[in-house]
Amino acid sequence: MELWGEIRRRVLTGEISQRAARDEYDIHWDTLQKILTYSEPPGYRLTKPRPSKLEPFLPIIHEILQSDRSVHRKQRHTGKRIFERLRDEHGYSGGITIVREAIRDWKAQSREVFLPLRHPPGEAQVDFGFADVWLDGTLTKVALFVMTLPYSDAIFIQAFPRECTEAFLEGHKRAFEFLGGVPQRISYDNSKIAVARLVGNRERKVTTEFLRLKSHFLFDDHFCLVRRPNEKGHVERLLDYARSNFLVPVPRIASLEALNQQLVQCCRNDLQRQLRGQTSPKQSLLAEEQREFLRPLPEQIFEACRLGQAHADSLSLVRFDTNSYSVPTKYAHRQITIVATIAEVRLLFEETLIARHQRDWGREQTRFNPIHYLSLLERKPGGFDHARPLEDWDLPVCLGILRRRLEAELQATGTREFIKVLRLLERHPLPTLKRAVEHALDIDATRASAIRLILEYQQESPLTLFSLEGRPHLKLVQVAQTDVSAYQSLLIGG
Repeated sequence: MELWGEIRRRVLTGEISQRAARDEYDIHWDTLQKILTYSEPPGYRLTKPRPSKLEPFLPIIHEILQSDRSVHRKQRHTGKRIFERLRDEHGYSGGITIVREAIRDWKAQSREVFLPLRHPPGEAQVDFGFADVWLDGTLTKVALFVMTLPYSDAIFIQAFPRECTEAFLEGHKRAFEFLGGVPQRISYDNSKIAVARLVGNRERKVTTEFLRLKSHFLFDDHFCLVRRPNEKGHVERLLDYARSNFLVPVPRIASLEALNQQLVQCCRNDLQRQLRGQTSPKQSLLAEEQREFLRPLPEQIFEACRLGQAHADSLSLVRFDTNSYSVPTKYAHRQITIVATIAEVRLLFEETLIARHQRDWGREQTRFNPIHYLSLLERKPGGFDHARPLEDWDLPVCLGILRRRLEAELQATGTREFIKVLRLLERHPLPTLKRAVEHALDIDATRASAIRLILEYQQESPLTLFSLEGRPHLKLVQVAQTDVSAYQSLLIGG
């Protein structure tokens, strides 16, 4: 390269002639012309392409690679396997290296290229993902609800037992509260939670629950094309970021509530991060977005719940989401309305709340409330010791003493009388009944009617004397003493 530059400099500046340069440096005339034409050696150039042994086989390679797209990735052709097939089935006599280069070139040309999208302020993206956590000592897969604001790069993430309507609605509610407002438009994929039916490329028939969510918070929706998640690539990218930064190492937590509190704090801390190309942290961008582009939260509270209908069976159980929940026996064989949230399941009959249970996220489980079956046991006291709803009922010791006394005193009707006492739990909490039973045992008043009177007495408010303290204007009032003898005049002439 040094000699090349020296020859060019001396000839082109007129220091020596081309003939002198050719003689001095002992180079061919064509070489000298090339030096004078190019500022640096141009390298070897083919005048015509070399013939390739692989070229006749390229259509076969492309056909194999194209067909592999519809096959499980673990059963696709490797470069070695394609080379073997070309050699054994098609008579290829070349090497494996150029086969691998041809495969690499085809894959590079076949990879999809995406268009960078503009993200106006006030728009959000939503997605679900999954992660593993140690929940109360058990490795459990949880669903991650994620909402992001691409303009400010803000992220909100929460963990739920699984991806379902209740988690979808509750996630939106918590996200809006965290972000301090409601985005004008939110992008989604085509999950069955929100989309009941596809209508063309962009039109969607949405679910009733999603309509209720939109009607309450007044945002517009945007659904991606089928199998085109790149239209909401921002939330896809931040979901991966949150999973690898917020949930590594795998968290060990006692409850999802504790995990969600940690995730909220992680989202707050992430707002202090400064994006590439920005001069202020994400918190400043979010504050700007809140002021000008996010709608204020509605004053009315939104209940993130799923509604359903089911019949209570002959065991007074209502099935919802593969699990069964008890209702009072008088509602057996009735149509029951189900209101399910993340935390609980409420059961209503004709708009009246008749039962409330903690939500069970297992499968084929049964949740009993023993109080629901007491009215039936009063008519069938023989099943008291064998009733499944009562087998894990942990009652205070005083109630066990009361039962033994009643059965000793009343013999055959003692169990029925004890059930009548337990039925007081339909109107009074267990701690209150416990105090009343302890008092009844002390005074030897063990019948259900006596314990009911004790309960009513204990709940009466005691009488208090009227005090003039703090009421100086009442101290000035003088009331004369009543002359009782004046009433005697009413009897005269009577």
